[in-house]
Amino acid sequence: MAPVELVEYVVSCLVSQPDDVDVRTIPGNEETVIEVRVAEDDIGKVIGKNGSVARALRTLVSALGVQDNTSYILEIID
Repeated sequence: MAPVELVEYVVSCLVSQPDDVDVRTIPGNEETVIEVRVAEDDIGKVIGKNGSVARALRTLVSALGVQDNTSYILEIID
């Protein structure tokens, strides 16, 4: 599973408005940025208490990047 698909699936399961989930990739020379946008009411669910959910998502994306030999950065846009 591609990192973008995984992030989109997990985030869609977390939020109360899954239709508003928007995941985009911005390729770069050394790393690929994955941007996640959700409804304003769902930002807290994606970030989690003290950033725990966001940290877990970043860990998953990093692990998939090691498999692909690519560096990914996950950004949650509010």
